[in-house]
Amino acid sequence: MSSLRWTTAGESHGPALVGVIEGFPAGFPLDSARIDAELARRQGGYGRGGRMRIETDRAQILSGMRAGLTLGSPIALSLVNKDATIERLPVPTNARPGHADLAGCLKLGVRDPRAVLERASARETAMRVALGGVARQLLEHFGVEICGHVVALAEVDVDERAADAAFDGSAPDRNARRSASEFYALDPTFDVRAKAIVDAAKEAGDTLGGLFEVRVLGLPPGLGSYQSGPERLTARLGGALFSIPAMKGVEFGLGFETARRRGSEAHDAIEAAPGGTGPSGTRYRRATNRSGGLEGGLTTGAPLVVRVAMKPIPTLRRGLPTVDFETLEGVAATWQRSDVTSVPAASVVGEAVIALELARAFLDKFGGDTLSEIERAQAAYLRAARDV
Repeated sequence: MSSLRWTTAGESHGPALVGVIEGFPAGFPLDSARIDAELARRQGGYGRGGRMRIETDRAQILSGMRAGLTLGSPIALSLVNKDATIERLPVPTNARPGHADLAGCLKLGVRDPRAVLERASARETAMRVALGGVARQLLEHFGVEICGHVVALAEVDVDERAADAAFDGSAPDRNARRSASEFYALDPTFDVRAKAIVDAAKEAGDTLGGLFEVRVLGLPPGLGSYQSGPERLTARLGGALFSIPAMKGVEFGLGFETARRRGSEAHDAIEAAPGGTGPSGTRYRRATNRSGGLEGGLTTGAPLVVRVAMKPIPTLRRGLPTVDFETLEGVAATWQRSDVTSVPAASVVGEAVIALELARAFLDKFGGDTLSEIERAQAAYLRAARDV
């Protein structure tokens, strides 16, 4: 079996987005409705723009399936763009600050930002969510839960105690609480405060960024690698999250706060598990989870906790200062249909890319050509880990 790989293609206003995921095992009952449910979550959230009212994303599985089961061959997916207007849209006469427009035009040697922005658009992340919907089903089969939620919008923060309390409860209750929020938050008081600043920003022609957190529960210890820098799971997850447009910061566990602490207050003491079996199924447990479930590029068996900072969307209705390509005169940047904020949607994309990287790490560790081979390999590993 080869390592899990994936790629996407397609432009924001082209005919369709397409994606291919390779290395997925045969014999898995892949559910397309689950993929569509993730796509629907990506389209939600308070503060979204007009594009979300145009598109109704539904994934079409083009290959890699027969009789409801995966074949082990590449799985190809398609998302049709209803707004397939790429040949009719005007070419902007200036580059928008904060986007890839100007650097991309310089790279290509053109004054046509549309040659850049059609692919640089966050519309591409819809296909990543679809591919992530494939990967997360495999992880869920082995008891892994991925839950992303918004923890801040601009200067408005969630009550962290409320969010932590949600993780003390059951997964269905946690998901229900998040679904009840238009910002995908786990704090019931957050929406009222967040709506007020979104409405104010919209009125001012401005945009907002924020923070989202993804927690992953049920991971076995030992996924990833300490032997090669690029294969450290910290690097792989960080790179995957930074590959999402507009992401400006990633931290695991205490993150940047770790730098302000003494070593005695920064690391997770190891204890013997009461009764001989800890949460990870081994004889050990961590007294805390300051590392966010990663040490030395490997999962520890504790929950993976990662927070991501998203900048405000740089397409502002009132237009940021830029210059005209031909005259170099100062102008306001061209405004195109955009969101006031898309931090809730970004949390769904974050879940997707994390699912893809964790599925790759999982298959690197337990991989086989078929689902049943992976099940046997994982079971054998967990039995052996109990004796360490």
